[in-house]
Order: sequence, then structure tokens, then C-alpha cells
Amino acid sequence: MARRGGEIVGMLPLCSIARPFGKARWVSLPFCDLGGPLAVDAEVAEALAARARLGLKEAGAAGLALRCSLPAGSDEAGLEGRKVRMLLGLPDSAAALMQSYPPKLRSQVRKAEKNGLTSEVADGAAAVADFYDVYSRNMRRLGSPPHSRAWFDAIYRHYSAAGDMFIVIVRHEGKAVGAGWVLTCGDKAVIPWASTLADYNPLAPNMLLYWAIQSRLCEIGVRQFDFGRSTFGEGTYKFKKQWGAVPAALDWREWDAQGVAHPAPPITAPGAKGGAVSNLRPLVESTWQKLPLAVTNSLGPRLRRYITL
Repeated sequence: MARRGGEIVGMLPLCSIARPFGKARWVSLPFCDLGGPLAVDAEVAEALAARARLGLKEAGAAGLALRCSLPAGSDEAGLEGRKVRMLLGLPDSAAALMQSYPPKLRSQVRKAEKNGLTSEVADGAAAVADFYDVYSRNMRRLGSPPHSRAWFDAIYRHYSAAGDMFIVIVRHEGKAVGAGWVLTCGDKAVIPWASTLADYNPLAPNMLLYWAIQSRLCEIGVRQFDFGRSTFGEGTYKFKKQWGAVPAALDWREWDAQGVAHPAPPITAPGAKGGAVSNLRPLVESTWQKLPLAVTNSLGPRLRRYITL
């Protein structure tokens, strides 16, 4: 925490993540696209980062990672291959939002509805259960360990009590086939987790899911929607861009135990392709995909806790 004249002018949240038989690393913030200093100006932000680097030596930690972002709308020429957030400004009504979409996008949303899909803003333990069923099955399909159900239960208890989250479920004949988990803060919102069941993707559940989320955000007064992390120019980037979102480059930085800066490794999410991927990764992923869901949901969270992406 930073103070100036007795007034709090900045904070730097840090989590200590220690793998078995290894030293802890400090991360701001794990499991998130963004973290880093929250400060009134650049001077305070740098002072907080400098104090964290000094603290590494004092605590004997293995390293420090700060996850920041550059402003949106910067020159796209230098973004090729980089990880970006995709940010969308929202109008004050769902009708205005729909009208802002190009005709092709509007028709894709309507097609999902014609395919028999429905959407709902859901609440309570049943909503968390529906979300987790879709999420965990999709993570197994990607060959990646999921977070635990207890993790999502804890997030739900905290954020729902403050009215700072909602879940959208997409259904086909009553079955949950798509789900998105949205967190809000003032007039901004982010979707950290969204999944669909691959067998139903031809029905376009993703289109209805993201339309339902954005229309709900308009209704509750949110004015900026963060679609989350993508690689510039690749498939998920193009999906988000079609809604009108613009990129903001991620600025992730790392320091070793001595406080010496090093280039951050490629940002590759669990289940994603590309980046500094081990030769064993394809084998591990294909093996994981073949395991029973009960096994991946039990074993996965024990591994996922050490993967900070």
C-alpha cells in the first residue's frame, strides 16, 4: 500500500503461488488477465512495483509477475502475435446495441434462437451447477484441468452478495449447452469464464450467449465489456471483433528473485495452442481428454491451482 501525506494513493495486490518442492512466486494476479498496481499516477505505480521487487529478496521468493494492460485503440500494426484484451463500449439499451451490429451478426443471433436455443440470466446454486457442468466438460475436451467447483462456489458467494456478478445459461430443450460467468465493477464488466458443449456448437450457442450477456449489461448500466484475452488476429480475436470490440495489448512483466527484469513467457492459457509448449503437452492433453469426467473434475483442480493463467 502507498500513502502520500497520510492518504492512500495506491495498492498492489499480490498472491504467493508455490509449486510442490519449489519456492513461491508472487503474481498480480493469478487466474486473471489483469493485475498490477492500482495507483493515482505513474509515480505511485512504479513505487509500488519497486517495493514488490525489494520484497522478493526479503521474502526469498522466486520471482514476481505483474499483469498490466496498455490503452485500447493503440496502433494495431504492432500487435501481430500479441495477447490482447478485447473491449467493447456499450450503449444504454439492448435495442440500440442490436441496431449497432452489422446485419450478418444480427442474423446469426436470430439463427441461434431459430435453432431452438434459449437464454436466461440465472442465479443460485443451480446456476453454478449448470455452469460448472458445461465448463468442466469443455475443459476436458480441451485437455486442460479445470478449477474446482468449490472455487466457483466461493466466487459466487463473494460477488453475488455484492450484486457484482451474474451467470447466463443457454439451453437446448432444457439442457444447459452454454454458460458464461460475468463479473461487474461499476460501469465495467468482464467475462473470465465461458464455455459451450461442442456437440451443440452447430446450433450457435456462443452467439446467443454473448448477445444475452451484452444485452443484460446494457440493462444494468454497464458501459464497457471486456471479452477477455485473445491472440491478435486469431480465431477468438475475430469472434470478439465482430461484436465491435477493439484490442488493448496486455503488458505482462516478470522479475527474478534478484529483482532483475526478464521477458514474460508467451501467454498461453491452459488448453490453448501456441507459445512455449512442452513436447509432452500434446500427449498430456490427448490423455486428459480420454479420462472420465469424474476423474478430471477430481484431479484437475489439484493441478490447476499451480497454473496461474
